Amino acid sequence: MDTQRHDADDVSASTPVLRISQLDAFELDTALEQLIWTQLSRCFQYFKPGFLTPCEAELKALLQLLLWRFTVYSHGATVGQSLLNIRYCNDSSQAHGFRPLIQRQKLWFGLWTVGEKWLKERAHGLFLNRPSESPLLKVRRIFAILSGVAKVANLLNFLHFLRRGRFPTLTERLLGMRVVFAGSPGAHDVGYQYVNRELLWHGFAEFLIFLLPLVGAWRLRARALLAPPQREPGPLGTECAICGEWPTMAHTLGCCHVFCYYCIKSHMMAEVSFSCPCCGQEAQDLEPVKIQMEMTKIQ
Repeated sequence: MDTQRHDADDVSASTPVLRISQLDAFELDTALEQLIWTQLSRCFQYFKPGFLTPCEAELKALLQLLLWRFTVYSHGATVGQSLLNIRYCNDSSQAHGFRPLIQRQKLWFGLWTVGEKWLKERAHGLFLNRPSESPLLKVRRIFAILSGVAKVANLLNFLHFLRRGRFPTLTERLLGMRVVFAGSPGAHDVGYQYVNRELLWHGFAEFLIFLLPLVGAWRLRARALLAPPQREPGPLGTECAICGEWPTMAHTLGCCHVFCYYCIKSHMMAEVSFSCPCCGQEAQDLEPVKIQMEMTKIQ
C-alpha cells in the first residue's frame, strides 16, 4: 500500500499543473479572506463608525495567520488549492520524487505572505502626515525603493511563470515550493448532453440578440399592451395614447392622437421607425398641442 501511494505521489508530482489552476487558487484564497473579513466586520456594525480602523491591519493579519495555520501549515495546501486538487511540495527534492514541505518552508511562507500584506497596510498610515524633518522620511524613501524593486522582481517572475508554468509568485520560487496535484490527475469527463444543451442555448441566445433589434420590440410591445381608446379620436383628446394619463406637455405625430412629450420622445429614441400604437401613423415631426387652451375656447 505504501509503495502504491508513493508511486501515485510521484505520478502526481511529475504531471504539470495548469497555469490557470494555479492562478484560480489565488483568486479563491482572496475571496475567502474577503468573506471572512466581511463576516467579522458585521459583528461590529452597531459600534461607533471607525471602531476597527486603528487595528484593522492587525486583525487582517491575525485572520490570515489562522488560515495559514489550518491550511498550509497543517495540510500543505491553501483552501483554493484543496478545491482544485493541488498542493505544495518541496521542489528541492524533485530528484528523489515527491516530498512534502518541511517546517522551515511553511514558517517562512507564512511570515512572508502575511507579513508583506501587513507591512503594506501599516506603512501607509505610519508615513502619513509626517513633518519634512522627520527621520521617518528616509525610511519611507528606502521602503519605496525596496517596494519598487520587489514589484519589478515579481513582474519578471510572473513572466517566467507564464513561459515555464512553475512558481507563480516570487515567494514560492525563493522557498522552493512547487504546486503539484494532490491526487491522481484524472481527466474531467463532461457529459455529451450537457455540452450539447449549452451549445444550443448559447447559439439561441446569440440568435435572439441579433434578431430582436430588427423585429422592433417596442412596436410589438405597444401593440400587445396598448388597446385603442374607446372614444372618438381627435386633436383634443385628454389621454396619452401610450400611458393613458392626462398628457404632460402634449405633442402629436401628425395624426389625431396626443402623447406625453416624454412618452413619445423616449419611444422615438428607442425605435427609429416608431408609429402611433392606435392608428399606425408613422412618426413625423413632433408638434406641441395646447389642449387646455383649445378646451377653454370651446367652452
